[in-house]
Amino acid sequence: MEQQVLMITKSEDLVKLRALAKLCSVEFFNYLSLLVLAWRRILEVLVLAMPPVVDEKKARGGKKQKKKKKKADSKKLEILDARAALAEGCSFVGDFDDARRYYKRAKERYEEQLGPDDAKTLDITHCLIMVTGMKSATSERLIDLLERMERALGEENVLTLETLNLLGGMLKNNGEYEEVIKVYERCLAGQMKVLGEDHKDTRASLNNLGVVYTMLENYEKGLEYFERALKGSERMLGKAHPITPSAVLNIANVYSGQGGLGKAEEFNERALEGYEAQLGKDHKYTRGCAENFMRCLLASGNDEERLEELEIAYLWLTSKRIKC
Repeated sequence: MEQQVLMITKSEDLVKLRALAKLCSVEFFNYLSLLVLAWRRILEVLVLAMPPVVDEKKARGGKKQKKKKKKADSKKLEILDARAALAEGCSFVGDFDDARRYYKRAKERYEEQLGPDDAKTLDITHCLIMVTGMKSATSERLIDLLERMERALGEENVLTLETLNLLGGMLKNNGEYEEVIKVYERCLAGQMKVLGEDHKDTRASLNNLGVVYTMLENYEKGLEYFERALKGSERMLGKAHPITPSAVLNIANVYSGQGGLGKAEEFNERALEGYEAQLGKDHKYTRGCAENFMRCLLASGNDEERLEELEIAYLWLTSKRIKC
């Protein structure tokens, strides 16, 4: 079976290659390294099948003609779509250098074929920013992209909302918290309407707002958003999912920040139980949560027995306690 699959990745049969890419995608079996091989081969086959480039000036006998608006070349667009899919596959496997290279080439060619405000051009621009990193972008560049998306795709398009979320992240890194809240609230309103409260993107926006309000020591608002994110996680993923304890821990940190140590202990312990059950005692999230819980118990200073039980369960905490 393995040999047959590898033979497909070396064939020129686009039907089989596309079928293989679909089966290997995130939506199906998630064989990402094989997905990259399949799209790389699809791109090679499409490029080899392209007719040779004709020098238009020579073909016209050197005569000048009025420039006509070119229609998008369907074969070139097929190649660009394959290049974009390959870029996405490279980003999935962590090959960000190749992802950037393919996204950049695809963006340039989409602009030539479809124009800067086409949905595909805007999508690929967004993806390029994501793999290049926020350091390469500026708020002006993101605002320009966002405005073009709003005109071309609409304010409530999922891609527009994702870009709005990116802008919020950039403003947060710049310390522009008042603007951040406006952007995240706007993003959340759109996601609530389009995706619903339990969608992962909506939960991420709820979490983002919880973080910003907690940073500003508005613990009541921070708690409100974190609790909504937790309820969404429990409804969609269940209490046993590894993401859910993270939402629980966020609430613990809010209570700890406002001095509600009793509640902080309760939610820390609940998060620790979730991490331990799902990820094991040695996972970095479990260890970080255990240390957080220890600090919380030390701060309260009235539960030595519970602290000793924690240190027995996590022996390495003893050295951490000495440092505290």
